[in-house]
Amino acid sequence: MAGTSLPAAAQQAAPATGTQPDQAQTIADLQRQIDELKAIVSALQAQQTAPSAPAPSPAPVAAPAPAPGAPVVAVTGPAPAPAADAPITTPMLAAASAKPKPKAWYEKLRLRGYTQMRFNQIVSGDANAPAGISRLRTIGDGDVRPDNNFSFRRMRLILQGDLNDHVSLYFQPDFAAAVSNQSAGERREGSVSLRDMYADVFPFDDKTFRIRLGQSKVPYGWENMQSSSNRLALDRTDAINSAAAGERDLGIVAYYTPTHVQKIWDRLSADGQKLFGNYGAFGFGAFNGQGLNRTEGNDGVMLVGLATWPFELDGLGLDGQVFEIGGSVMYNRIRPEVRTGGLSAASFKDERVNLHAILYPQPIGVQAEWNWGTGPEFVPASGRIEERPLDGGYVQLMGKIDKSPIGPFYPFARWQYYRGGFKAAINAPRLETEELELGFEFQLDSALEITTTYGFAKRKEADERRFGQAEGQILRVQAQWNY
Repeated sequence: MAGTSLPAAAQQAAPATGTQPDQAQTIADLQRQIDELKAIVSALQAQQTAPSAPAPSPAPVAAPAPAPGAPVVAVTGPAPAPAADAPITTPMLAAASAKPKPKAWYEKLRLRGYTQMRFNQIVSGDANAPAGISRLRTIGDGDVRPDNNFSFRRMRLILQGDLNDHVSLYFQPDFAAAVSNQSAGERREGSVSLRDMYADVFPFDDKTFRIRLGQSKVPYGWENMQSSSNRLALDRTDAINSAAAGERDLGIVAYYTPTHVQKIWDRLSADGQKLFGNYGAFGFGAFNGQGLNRTEGNDGVMLVGLATWPFELDGLGLDGQVFEIGGSVMYNRIRPEVRTGGLSAASFKDERVNLHAILYPQPIGVQAEWNWGTGPEFVPASGRIEERPLDGGYVQLMGKIDKSPIGPFYPFARWQYYRGGFKAAINAPRLETEELELGFEFQLDSALEITTTYGFAKRKEADERRFGQAEGQILRVQAQWNY
């Protein structure tokens, strides 16, 4: 639109009966509107950051409608050439003004999961025993028993995603839970159990700090925090898992992870290392304290704190190697279930402290944890539950072979020990565990992992009515597929 053509165009469009002042007013209105269009075009050009391209043919631009009552004036001149060599056309103006439609919250969620199918075989030892004598059993897998072949250990579906920039959702049920004490006393498999249901709230944009609301893992023990889908051994050790059987409770917890710590963990994860998950370099939480999916039994809360820190050992000549060390504490009072029904009349002290250390395998590594404390334990001499000391942990040697004929290969050997009560079972029976487990995991495909273990076990059964330690050897195989 050339300004010099406006008077002639205005004169051609002006009615024959119009006066000169009316024509001047109309031209002035049109000029003002054209100037506004020029300003809009210039502003959009200033925002353009794309490299300049050959100028296309100028496109005609229609002038805005004149004020009511003003004569219609056709502006036929070419669009004003912008200062830059990449003019903006009318379609470009429309595209620039259009805003992308934000995704609905349900479009930001994703579904994933994993399934574990196991074969357990007691090769030798005390598979059965008379009443009052311990049989070879584990608290980590109820399908370690003589009359069993295949079983589903876990069948998880996980729904997660960011609802917006500051709130995310995590929901995980398990479809492989078992329900006991049915009409004839037998178990029912394939029941649904809630594992996780929480929202993460990120007060700051860098997301180094989060507040977790709902049912989630209790930040106690490195092994307890590690996902079962990522752990080498098939089950957690008795000493660490007895602090929070099921690993979860209902409450609120805060996590903080410095950026450089997260970078170390991201590098290890990309390298195929088996991490404990992003539960923060520091975590502190308050929970009901009664246990997973159990109604709270008193008016107190369980307080738990965790700290862990990875150190890169490049300065010691161990390029790529990382050593992580930390610990956790638990303060709680709990009412265990009793044989006569319901909960104990009194609450018992449930306090622990834990230390952990991990040298990630490159290709050889070691992992160890130990905890000490006081908890409820059934005492046969008195016939009642009392507060007793506890201690135990494990040491695990592990390897990491990235390339083999069967894919990534992880051999390991783990020894565990525990002496103390098991608060999650009826009457909080005492456990006496010593076990050496040899095994390996290989990944045939990113979606399929096979783990095989052979264990030499000495265990007291988790039943206050049975005494002594059962001994035996156990062969176990697990197939896990991820989706």
